[in-house]
Amino acid sequence: MNTAAAFDRGARRYDLMVGLNPGYHRELARAADALTSRLGREPQALLDLACGSGASTRALVDAAPEGSYVLGLDASPGMLGRARAKNWPQQVRFERATVGELNLDRWTRGSFDGALACYLFRNVPAERRDHAIAEVFELLRPGGWLCCQEYSVAGNPAAQRVWGAVAHGAIIPLGVVIDRNPGLYRYLYRSVVEFDSVTTFADRLAAAGFVDVAHRTASGWQQGVLHTFIARKPEESS
Repeated sequence: MNTAAAFDRGARRYDLMVGLNPGYHRELARAADALTSRLGREPQALLDLACGSGASTRALVDAAPEGSYVLGLDASPGMLGRARAKNWPQQVRFERATVGELNLDRWTRGSFDGALACYLFRNVPAERRDHAIAEVFELLRPGGWLCCQEYSVAGNPAAQRVWGAVAHGAIIPLGVVIDRNPGLYRYLYRSVVEFDSVTTFADRLAAAGFVDVAHRTASGWQQGVLHTFIARKPEESS
């Protein structure tokens, strides 16, 4: 499936769809706070990876110190168009890029204080996932932080049942009625089912060189289904 094209098609209705998810924006805000609370209170240089239509970017801007530079990257031109159309501080900008296929020479390695990646890595093919994490590691300064938010149900039968019920009872039907784009939402269901377990993804972060790797689950219906991971690039990396 061409995920960028599928998200292009769904861009017009995507904000409405995610807004129907109880706790969606609350959990984005919690992830952004988990990242920015570990950084200084001076303006920061921040990445929003897989920024989509800008919901995670808004959470990051709201949580970051005033004057912080925020660069949103996404593979979908349609989503980027939606993001750019919103009102932003002058230090916020958006570019098209695919994590896992980044041209790191386009940005200075080690120049970002923190990176937020919400619902990114399950959309990266498993065979390129470690490479994608390594790209983010390269872009962060020594001591910089990465915060990832991902749905993960592998190895958790209770979470799998919840995710299956929500996806088939609400997400996919709403994708048919509201967005007329069921293929995207069927893909999103499968991408969660097929994604790493919590332990496997945390191990990927550690294998890439990150330290202080930790994770917590969300509240509400997403408990055990949605997880926030935090990890730090060492001050001195080899």
